[in-house]
Amino acid sequence: MPNSSAYEKRVRRRITGRTQLFFAAVIPGLEDLTYHEILSLPVGTEDVTKLQGGVLFRGKVHVGYKANLHVRTASRILMRIVEFKATNFRQLKKKLSGIEWELYFQLNMAPLIKVSARHSRLFHSDAIESCFQDAIRFRSELLNLDTQMPVTKNVQHTLYVRISDDVFTVSIDSSGDPLYKRGLKTHAALAPVRETIAAATLMLAGYSGASILADPMCGSGTFSLEGAMIANKIPAGWFRKFAFEAWPCFRPEMWNHIRREAAEKIVCLDQGLIFSSDTDEIACRRLADAITENGFRNTISVLHRNFLDISGTDFPSPAGHGEEGLVVINPPYGIRIGTPANSKIFLNTILKKLFHDFSGWRFALIVPQDMIGKSPLLPMKTYPFSHGGVNLVIALGRVIKNHLIE
Repeated sequence: MPNSSAYEKRVRRRITGRTQLFFAAVIPGLEDLTYHEILSLPVGTEDVTKLQGGVLFRGKVHVGYKANLHVRTASRILMRIVEFKATNFRQLKKKLSGIEWELYFQLNMAPLIKVSARHSRLFHSDAIESCFQDAIRFRSELLNLDTQMPVTKNVQHTLYVRISDDVFTVSIDSSGDPLYKRGLKTHAALAPVRETIAAATLMLAGYSGASILADPMCGSGTFSLEGAMIANKIPAGWFRKFAFEAWPCFRPEMWNHIRREAAEKIVCLDQGLIFSSDTDEIACRRLADAITENGFRNTISVLHRNFLDISGTDFPSPAGHGEEGLVVINPPYGIRIGTPANSKIFLNTILKKLFHDFSGWRFALIVPQDMIGKSPLLPMKTYPFSHGGVNLVIALGRVIKNHLIE
């Protein structure tokens, strides 16, 4: 930069020193959970607005850091750059030329532009993307940044451009990889559940880590690992990096302070309360490796066993706890595995297993919404959400004396 001191002052004045507007993108149906998570950052209720598919909130840049670190149910956190109206490309180019892009990201690294448009006279995504890239490139040349700004390796800046009724909303992604990527595992199983959905399921079921958690069809172990993080009070983003760490306004000392605050609340359980099992021996072995690598050996146990061969009495109650635990299942259904007919038969088998062998246990299932209404064996409380174009529900209940109750 021609004057790095002046540049740093502009960054502090315009970005770090001002209240920013953030948007937490959420799987539709889970907005209530994310809303309450944002409020716990803490953020005042007057600064948080729940929308369909996300939550808007205001705060200084470090509040965005905290949201990425702590919020378990959001898919990503965006920070608003600008909002304006443009009905033709001449107007668009003029608006873009007035934005100080260098305050938000490294201009000598071409950002990824993601465009979505509805009810707009400008809708050609490639042409819109080209206008953004040209404006950013021109700004870089104007400020002579190509040779005077160091390049951060392995970083991809991403701009999200949403156009509705000719209004452009431009945001920068602060998360990088989607937030469901916790950084805990490199392995995957067939049709895995996302960590954000697993967290939502555990939260809705009231899981706090103080009682047994059984994950008897664990696959890659998403429920077990997510439960272990909750039980040990480990933040959702503890094991990963974020895109904001490469922003010009990023202050490592502030980020280190936020992490130190979180570290003080982390606990190390001395009694294992999470039990995983699966018929897939390889999946069990990979999960066991992830457990060891992430320091959860005292929290999670893994067995290579069929759910139908397990009883609720196989899991020892924790010392001082008389109540039974929570069993969580994301059973295969026809959209992902097999056929719808086979899925319904298998779901009925799961319910009968709960009736007979898990008396007193709470349970949580993730199943397609249309399977709920047609099953007389599901008198549960349901929480609908949409994922991948499929209408699903988190179904919660308790088995009392071999009967399901809500």
